[in-house]
Amino acid sequence: MDFSETEALRQHLVASDSRYAELALEHKNYEQRLSQLASLTYPSVQEQLEESTLKKKKLYLKDQMESILRQYKQQAAAH
Repeated sequence: MDFSETEALRQHLVASDSRYAELALEHKNYEQRLSQLASLTYPSVQEQLEESTLKKKKLYLKDQMESILRQYKQQAAAH
């Protein structure tokens, strides 16, 4: 599957799979907060900890989303 097909599948999953859509929304929210934190010139210790924690959570969500994507690709290949 090439990039455009994978991206099309992601868009389909956002629209049709509630779990995937929930993960994608949460991932987007983490990305927005991380962007805010990255723009801080002198983040506090608490903000640095939050950034580190959010990066880990975001990566975990991405792993879950990729797992769902792989399952759909395997199902499509089986048919």
